[in-house]
Amino acid sequence: MSVEIWDCVTKAPFGEQASVFTIVRDGDRFTGSNVADVGELPVIDGRIEGDRLIWKMPTEKPMRLTLVGKAVVEGDRLSGTVTMGAFGKAEMTGVRRS
Repeated sequence: MSVEIWDCVTKAPFGEQASVFTIVRDGDRFTGSNVADVGELPVIDGRIEGDRLIWKMPTEKPMRLTLVGKAVVEGDRLSGTVTMGAFGKAEMTGVRRS
């Protein structure tokens, strides 16, 4: 297992949200969390497919829903989207901490 910490920004419809995205890799799966001002979201069902990450984050705020993240890792950068149910998609970018 290996742990990666990413400093991320998600451009949500309600504004930019900075977060710390922690990935705990275990083969082609991962767990972790995404911590922002609004709280900590656990990462569930994380999958690694080559340079692609796919994961879910259940939340209760502003309503109960499951966010779905998809990102591509290129070196020490990641870019992708977080699908937020009725709130649409938000762009997510991140830089790996060294």
